[in-house]
Amino acid sequence: MRTDSSPGTLPAREHLPATDAGTPVLDVVIPVYNEEKDLQPCVLRLHEHLKRTFPYAFRITIADNASTDTTPQVSARLAAEIPQVRACRLEQKGRGRALRTVWSSSDAPVLAYMDVDLSTDLNALLPLVAPLISGHSDLAIGSRLARSSRVVRGARREFISRSYNLILRGSLQARFSDAQCGFKAIRRDVAQVLLPLVEDSGWFFDTEMLVIAERAGLRIHEVPVDWVDDPDSTVHIVKTATDDLKGVWRVGKALATGSLPLDRITRPFGDDPRDRDIKDVPKGLARQLVGFCVVGGLSTLFYLLLYSGFRQLSGSQTANALALLVSAVANTAANRRLTFGVRGSAGAVRHQAQGLVVFGIGLALTSGSLAALDAASSDPAHSTELAVLIAANLAATVLRFLLFRAWVFPDKRESTVVASHTPSSPTCFTAPETHRQPHPPLPQRPSAQAPAHAPQYATAPQSPYDSTQFRAGEAADRTRGDAAMHLQPVRPTDTDPRDTR
Repeated sequence: MRTDSSPGTLPAREHLPATDAGTPVLDVVIPVYNEEKDLQPCVLRLHEHLKRTFPYAFRITIADNASTDTTPQVSARLAAEIPQVRACRLEQKGRGRALRTVWSSSDAPVLAYMDVDLSTDLNALLPLVAPLISGHSDLAIGSRLARSSRVVRGARREFISRSYNLILRGSLQARFSDAQCGFKAIRRDVAQVLLPLVEDSGWFFDTEMLVIAERAGLRIHEVPVDWVDDPDSTVHIVKTATDDLKGVWRVGKALATGSLPLDRITRPFGDDPRDRDIKDVPKGLARQLVGFCVVGGLSTLFYLLLYSGFRQLSGSQTANALALLVSAVANTAANRRLTFGVRGSAGAVRHQAQGLVVFGIGLALTSGSLAALDAASSDPAHSTELAVLIAANLAATVLRFLLFRAWVFPDKRESTVVASHTPSSPTCFTAPETHRQPHPPLPQRPSAQAPAHAPQYATAPQSPYDSTQFRAGEAADRTRGDAAMHLQPVRPTDTDPRDTR
């Protein structure tokens, strides 16, 4: 059963087409709170860099999180003077809230953000977003902890950063190296389905987004960055660390209980090799039999090793029961993923419970065989016990496969399609109506000979406070409608029409 073909699944990634259009390719968000001093130099420097190096149209969005100084006036002035800059005002604080709100309403196919202090070298910006434009990756992050990164910062911050990374690896099994670097990007189609699952509105927003994306199987690209610490940073380290630990506990609990609908954001990696019609590769029942035999052979070996170990400490019946129990849990998990192609945590507990029923049948067969052997011989040899158990397990294997295929992991793709479109489904998250269309073509930067026309969104505000306004969480909440999101179907052989091969 392939869960990545359900209606809630993202379609295969595609390279964004490079044709003329008025929509910017990249929207860089700068979340700010009381940054009247650093905002203008940051925006001017970023704008000059993008204008000089970025080959497509772009936009810079200033997301003001309820600043109480003159930051709103500075933002409005920059939006009035520079066509590629717009200013957004939120009435509540929170970096995560600002990113969620602006990203949810943006029309750019690639969304990014960076801190206002520009601690990260801007030369990493194009390598950050290039894998998203090409269709190679879903998210991209700058990493200060990569081997080739060059970082200048104090020992205290270095210790905190690396400790936090170890906590994430130990508790949430995170494989990305730097969750809190303020230098990230995401494809808009991914953000539409991923952001509704992220609860945090503060500094833990980044970590939660990355953990959910990684657990769902999305591809995260890491870019080594050169980074210089800002000594005037206003981040409260103790409070931020406390909130982050609370977030780690909350996300870990959600992952353990299976309450996160990760199957809604899985996607094949482009031209998925699992969907190709390749000669001599078994499919359907034959493929499942091959996978089941491989898993069964490894499980049997694992079972025999366990039985031999437990037999040194207990009787044959006890050793057999313990070895079967441990190997049955591993066998069910392996068959779930490898033989029947079930991904995500949805239904994992139920599958294990059904697997234990199948385990009970195997236990009855093997225990009965051992009882018959004990009745025939008062002191059978260990090799004889193993031979009897192998024969009994072979008999139970056929029944186990039939039960797995017909009862534990039935092919419910057709019924899944119907259920996924039920409006009352609690795990059905939707995207805004305006985002349900395919991405617009990727616009080109205007040439030196052609006049540069200001995009429609860059109209200068009439007053310092007439720039685009957002109420905190309003745009993000629009992604939680009742109707199911319509996504493009996966195309197994999606090729470039210009490719002559």
